[in-house]
Amino acid sequence: MAFFGNGYCSSGSEGEDEDEGMEGYRKGGYHAARPGDRFAGGRFVAQRKLGWGNFSTVWLAYDTLLSRFVALKIQKSARDYAQAALHEIELLSAIAKGDPTNSKNVVQLLDHFKHAGPNGQHVCLVTEFLGDSLLRLIRYNRNKGIGLSRVKEICRSVLIGLDYLHRELGIIHTDLKPENVLLVSTINPSKDPVRSGFTPILERAESNQYSGSVISFSEKMLKMRARRAVAKISQRRVSLGGVAAEMEKERSLDGISLKCKIVDFGNACWGSQQLAGEIQTRQYRAPEVIIGAGYSYSADMWSFACMAFELATGEVLFAPKTCQGCSEDEM
Repeated sequence: MAFFGNGYCSSGSEGEDEDEGMEGYRKGGYHAARPGDRFAGGRFVAQRKLGWGNFSTVWLAYDTLLSRFVALKIQKSARDYAQAALHEIELLSAIAKGDPTNSKNVVQLLDHFKHAGPNGQHVCLVTEFLGDSLLRLIRYNRNKGIGLSRVKEICRSVLIGLDYLHRELGIIHTDLKPENVLLVSTINPSKDPVRSGFTPILERAESNQYSGSVISFSEKMLKMRARRAVAKISQRRVSLGGVAAEMEKERSLDGISLKCKIVDFGNACWGSQQLAGEIQTRQYRAPEVIIGAGYSYSADMWSFACMAFELATGEVLFAPKTCQGCSEDEM
C-alpha cells in the first residue's frame, strides 16, 4: 500500500523498496513506534507499519473509541516537517469539511494530534484506512495494462476527486501519479484487516522495546537480500526460456474493486497561494512547469492524462532518459 507521499514507499509489496534505515531515528527524525503503542491518550493503538516516506512513517492503527482500523501518519519531529504536516492538516480539514458524506473520492482526515517521543514532538494525522495504490495494481498485472473499461472506471473516480479539489475547494494537488491514488480495498483480501478477520493488537509485548527496531531492521535487510537473490535466479531462468511464458501471462483482475481515492496532500497548495515553483514527479510533470512558466489546475490534468496512459498500457508515457551533460531535471 502506498500512502501519504513525500517519497512514501509501501512495505510488503512486490519489489519492496528498501527500509527507511535506522539513521532516521534520531532527534528531529522518525518516531520509533511499535505494535501495541498507544497514541492520543490511548485511543489509537499501532498494529503494523504500512510504509514510510522522507517526512514520516505510516502505521495501521486501531481506533479503540470507534472500533475501526485507520491509517496513522507519524511525522518527523524537526520543525520543517512539523510545519509541512500542519499545512497538510489545513488542506485535509477543508477537504473533509466540504465532503461530509465522504463521496468525493478524496481521502478523509479523521483526527490529528501531537505525540511526544524520545526524538521530539511529532505531528500525527489519522485518516481512513485504504488499500493498494494504482501503481501496485499496474505491477500486479505485470505491467500489461488493465483494460480500457477498467481504466475508464478508475478515471471517472479520479476526475470526480479532481473536480471537487479544483472547482469547489481551489486546491491543486501538484503530485498526481499512480502512487497517490489508492484503491478503497486491498487487492489481496488477506492484507485487509477487516476482510481477513485480523484481531487488533491492544497491548505491547514486553520484549518489544525500542532496541527491537534494530533487530526488526536487520531481519528486513536479510529478507530483502533473499528476495533479490530469488529475483536474480528468476531472471536467469526467464532468460533461458524456463518460465518466460508464465511471466508474460496477465493476472485476472476479476473481483478487485476499482473504487479509488486521491491521497497525499503533503505537496498540495491553494490555487491562490502556490508554494513552490517546481512541482510534480518528473514523469508526470506538465510542460508549463518544465519551462518555468507557472502553473495552475491544468498541471494536475496533465498528470492525470499521463496516469491514464500508464493504466491502459502498463508503460510510463514520458520516461526520462539518461544523457551525458544533462542534469536530472533536464532529462
